Amino acid sequence: MSGGVDSSVAAALLKKDGCDVVGLTMHLWDYDSVGGNVFSESSCCSVETANDARTVCLNLGIPHYVIDVRDAFEKSVVSNFSREYLNGRTPNPCILCNSEMKWKILLDKANELGFYYFATGHYARVEFDKKTGRYFLLRGIDSTKDQAYALWRLTQPQLERTLFPLGDFSKKEIRKIANEFNLKTKDKKESQEICFVPDEDYSRFLDERVPGLKDKLADGEILDQQNNVLGAHKGFPFYTIGQRKGLGIAVGKPVYVTKIDAESNRVFVGDKEDLFCKGLFAEETNWIAIENLKKPKKVSVKIRYNDIGKPATIFPDPNGVKVVFENFHQAVTPGQSVVFFDGDVVVGGGVIEVDIKE
Repeated sequence: MSGGVDSSVAAALLKKDGCDVVGLTMHLWDYDSVGGNVFSESSCCSVETANDARTVCLNLGIPHYVIDVRDAFEKSVVSNFSREYLNGRTPNPCILCNSEMKWKILLDKANELGFYYFATGHYARVEFDKKTGRYFLLRGIDSTKDQAYALWRLTQPQLERTLFPLGDFSKKEIRKIANEFNLKTKDKKESQEICFVPDEDYSRFLDERVPGLKDKLADGEILDQQNNVLGAHKGFPFYTIGQRKGLGIAVGKPVYVTKIDAESNRVFVGDKEDLFCKGLFAEETNWIAIENLKKPKKVSVKIRYNDIGKPATIFPDPNGVKVVFENFHQAVTPGQSVVFFDGDVVVGGGVIEVDIKE
């Protein structure tokens, strides 16, 4: 329970259905260790939100525990976030948090407490497919809030024990239910930022994690598609593929970051068309609807959370999976997750390693 309206309603619905419910909240980090202390009450997993979760549990008449996972979170999520940016990639910390923290550490805690099922406030669904004998992960009914993309790392044993009470509801309906239960979190705004960067200033966060980083990497070259030098950048970790604003150069037209070369400390920019890619390679694959990818398969592919998806064919690869789009996709970003859908069903996913231009 993060202290938001979604997890609060999930607990309330389970309690209403007669389940024996216990609320678990993770203590993930401290402001002293991550900086950016803006005292944001909406920030996921802050002291304020933990207190909100405790109040909801008290009103529902269920136990509430705070689990200290700061060391594990630092090792599995925060360090990975920093390392990926320093390698010129753009990570998905919330996806790692789901698989490495919620569905491992908290699920282990559920075992200790004698519980079988693990529930969250995600907008997604789980169904058992008798034909294949596998648990399917499906999109939530509310397409505007669907979070199946962020859950692609979940395994069959984890899905078998997972409940998503909100999967069949819209966000509007959840707000209504929260009002009916008169939950403290009923009017609480959603948290949009990465929880351990509450001020949303990634450059500040990285520079504090690696003292002197800006000075070490500043004045690297910004080049166009023909390798002409257009100016100097502030350090490649502070840029991401597709970025248009804050580049610090004037070329008489909008340009976008098309490539980040960490080894040479160079950032490449180009026209919007230069972001177009024919495909990509992904590694760290996890298959959900199938045991493994043995032959080419047509799917819909999402390369970021708010992506509507593009039709593509996925091909088995010794190191992961090759994706070829029917047309083109833009701003394929190494480090981000790529997730494959068959209708509402999540086939599987992986981590983008490199794009394919032609």
